[in-house]
Amino acid sequence: MTRADRRLLGGRSPAAFLRRYWQKRPLLIRGAVPGFRDPLSPDQLAGLACGENVESRLVLVRGGTRPFQVLPGPQDPRRLRALPPTHWTLLVQGVDRHLPAVAGLRERFRFVPDWRIDDVMVSFAPRFGTVGPHVDSYDVFLLQGLGRRRWRIQRRPDPALRPGLDLRVLRYFRPDAEWLLEPGNLLYLPPGVAHQGVALEDGLTYSIGFRAPAHADLLAAALTGCLRAIPPSRLYADPDLRPTWQPGEIGRRALTRMRSLVRHQLRRLDGRAFDRCLGERLTEPLDGGPTPRARRLSPEALGRRLTSGAGLVRSPASRIAFVRRTTGVDLFVDGQLLPLPRRLAFAAPLLTGRAPPRPRGPRAPPGPARLRRPARRPRQAWRVRGWPPLTCRAARTRRKSSGRGLSITRRPPVTGWGSSRRIAWSISRGTSTPGGTRPP
Repeated sequence: MTRADRRLLGGRSPAAFLRRYWQKRPLLIRGAVPGFRDPLSPDQLAGLACGENVESRLVLVRGGTRPFQVLPGPQDPRRLRALPPTHWTLLVQGVDRHLPAVAGLRERFRFVPDWRIDDVMVSFAPRFGTVGPHVDSYDVFLLQGLGRRRWRIQRRPDPALRPGLDLRVLRYFRPDAEWLLEPGNLLYLPPGVAHQGVALEDGLTYSIGFRAPAHADLLAAALTGCLRAIPPSRLYADPDLRPTWQPGEIGRRALTRMRSLVRHQLRRLDGRAFDRCLGERLTEPLDGGPTPRARRLSPEALGRRLTSGAGLVRSPASRIAFVRRTTGVDLFVDGQLLPLPRRLAFAAPLLTGRAPPRPRGPRAPPGPARLRRPARRPRQAWRVRGWPPLTCRAARTRRKSSGRGLSITRRPPVTGWGSSRRIAWSISRGTSTPGGTRPP
């Protein structure tokens, strides 16, 4: 465990944090990320909110048809430029699936399994911007970026809501704790704790949220897998049917037979079939996953590229997990099962793990994969002989002016396993200066 990992949790180890605070009590950590620099600007966030494939919301505390009016995305650039100087919030979901720089924030919290991490939501708010006091049903880390924000919490809130609003705003909110967060401060909130954040100035907040599957979803996934294994040709049969004196009655013998049929099928959920159902459900992408390549590479072509020094980058839009088996590993990628035999089982932790460490000393570390630095293409990540590196390259940007008060930043596609294509747009509020627009 690195010093930065301990600093993130206030000097605590991940085990100590999970044991004492996880889903139990809030925790404020001052200076969790010293010298934190925002991986994107407010203008870039606003530009991303204008994208067609990006989930965003604009919350108008005042100035709408009702308090806390929600305007779903994609956002209109003209509306964003015309916003008042106070009392609104822009929220963008899944920013980590569009920008690798934001996806890097998730790496700090991977002491929690990947299947529990939902996404990184980024919000921008000017002074007095808020979404009101509310309760979330999931764990969340709130990392303060640009600006300052005041957070108030209530550990045992009254569940009554204000009627007629687009958001679930609490009707009675009596905070019992209050903190002022500055850049680099981190606040952890477990499920069920009411909280409200109010911006004191223009600021960015990064919400690292964690998914918790509902019991109904788990049961639905298991039953879906069970139904998939039953051939449609199998029908109820009663060759020992006897005459009935009450045609409208469902006989006891028929009920017993159908109950035994259902119990027999439910017993099939044990073991690997159940694990497969859950693995596929837990890795389902929320927004369709990465965009597939226009032309797929054959295994031979991929091998030639790897041996020539090329590298693979794991797409931040993909969800990858695995389950160990005595005969190998079941690898799940975006809701699909890829069984790996025992001789390839080591690839699953490599594909889902963190970036390979740099080898020390003259000899490479032992194991089935040997790491070396490629002689060509110095901009690429560490290369694993025969296997892809798992770090992201920095994206180069090109800027062009697009009229008064509008700056557009086009980023190269975020490529990875499945080649995800994402384009970030940046919008500058205000008027242009002579010779160009304000950089993001």
